Amino acid sequence: QVQLVESGGGLVQPGGSLRLSCLGSGFPFRMYTMAWYRQVPGKEREFVARISTAGITTNYADSVKGRFTISRDKAKNTIYLQMNSLKPEDTAVYYCTAPLLDSWGQGSQVTVSS
Repeated sequence: QVQLVESGGGLVQPGGSLRLSCLGSGFPFRMYTMAWYRQVPGKEREFVARISTAGITTNYADSVKGRFTISRDKAKNTIYLQMNSLKPEDTAVYYCTAPLLDSWGQGSQVTVSS
């Protein structure tokens, strides 16, 4: 079955960096666009970043553009989200997804606080 497992979250100070990873299994990973979303309690899940199958085309939410970078390693069935210059408003649970499969990971908590 389709599985997506995120890792790499944690507590970081404002201005710091974190890298999230998402390992996919149970589906032909290299054939699917992948994405990151995030959610704060009481709010709807929001789009963060997307990467095409070949890893050439990427899209970002305006709120993270220039600070976050999405990438993928097809040999490892993994996507990454490099997050730099983190702000308190980036605090959320981050989820990876294969949108066409409507499958989601369990989420990884990112907390940005001094």
